[in-house]
Amino acid sequence: MVLVVLLTCYEVNMRDERDEILEIARRVVAEAKTEADVAEASVGSSWDLSTKVRMGKPELVEEAGARGISLRVIRNGRLAMTSTSDMSPAGLKLLIKDAIELSELSEPDPLMGPADPALICEAPHPDLDLFDQSISDIDADEALARATRCEKAAFDADSRIKLSEGATFSRTSSAQAMVLSGGFEGVVRGSYASLHTVPLVEDSDGKKRRGFYWTAKRHQADLQSEESVGREATRRTLAKLGAKKVATGQVAVLFDPDAARSILGTFAGTIMGGALWRKSSYLLDRLETQVASPLITIVDDPLILRGPGSKAFDGEGLRTRKNVVVKAGELKTYLLDSYSARKLRLDPTGTAARGGGSIGASTTNFILQAGNTTYEEMIAQTERGLLVTEMMGMGFNGITGDFSRGAGGFWIEDGKISHAVSEVTISSNLDDMLKNIDLLGSDLDIKSATASPSFRVSSMTLSGS
Repeated sequence: MVLVVLLTCYEVNMRDERDEILEIARRVVAEAKTEADVAEASVGSSWDLSTKVRMGKPELVEEAGARGISLRVIRNGRLAMTSTSDMSPAGLKLLIKDAIELSELSEPDPLMGPADPALICEAPHPDLDLFDQSISDIDADEALARATRCEKAAFDADSRIKLSEGATFSRTSSAQAMVLSGGFEGVVRGSYASLHTVPLVEDSDGKKRRGFYWTAKRHQADLQSEESVGREATRRTLAKLGAKKVATGQVAVLFDPDAARSILGTFAGTIMGGALWRKSSYLLDRLETQVASPLITIVDDPLILRGPGSKAFDGEGLRTRKNVVVKAGELKTYLLDSYSARKLRLDPTGTAARGGGSIGASTTNFILQAGNTTYEEMIAQTERGLLVTEMMGMGFNGITGDFSRGAGGFWIEDGKISHAVSEVTISSNLDDMLKNIDLLGSDLDIKSATASPSFRVSSMTLSGS
């Protein structure tokens, strides 16, 4: 087995760098502002570790640190963005020089400008408990040991498990500072750790069946144990034995939380300001109309303590807030940064994200709120249909809402799991799918920034044998 070690190109200490990177952002903005109408700098520092074991032996250890700064300037309505990982005085001077020169080449846009100063988030910013020092303290040996315990638990759970695609433990710690010439300053630290494993089992027809399970949280104490992750991954793998196709037809389709999360993420793309003003979303001009079943309420909530997508301020320095996107099936708001809000003649929603100097609307903790029906009750209430636990490919047209993806899972007959299903395609229109949700699960677990409980769509087209 090969052990690969990737070293960072320069040393990044895992100390608290907040004061240091904030001061760098201040200096860059102050200098850039002497020549630009608007100057905005974002400085990030991160330290990441990823380890993998396979068949009980280390396969990968990857540890790397990174530091970088992005600068956004506006001169006479002309926007320019530059970024660099060279944090030396000379590197920062070149960053500013390049931004000013690039602004002369861009086309002026009368809607381009900073966020409304009245909406800027004032200090002190709320502490959302996003950083756990104990995650930063996990070294490669400990990470490998956790991955090894997880995979071993998967093997020990059942003697039929003799193969594995491995187990991976990863963690990241980061600090981010942002300074805007409009008067905003902010700096945050965050941490995140995840563990997953993928056991394999050989079916009677010689095919390899794979299942997986995972846990991920910002705080180490909130992670599931390695043993429980391994055992659950094995249970899900063995359940796929005997998988086969089913006949083509119109059937009820039940999505488990992982598959439902993927559907919710697809929907998120259709409510973003950029997609709307570019007219590439079927939800354009659909505010205050029915876009989902009355069972459905979707929120974007950046203020959840320890939430994977939580933030006290957005990428433009605006105060973040809980946005009710869909309430009882009605579309109540889009997610808008300041520029897309001006384009659509609406108000920004405090959901701007900044990346490499560019700004656009994004989700934070995008959550489909749970219902009252248990997972087991949903299966029992399904006379005949497909339970989807995984999807493959990506067939979605944001303009029309047409949806089609490969799927695998289990066939339900008379309210019970009958057999595993593989190599089928499910298709519909996302607008119809969301409106036809007739059962909503209680099994919400916020492990990632997009989260959903299980739900059932009353009818979709299944293409099988």
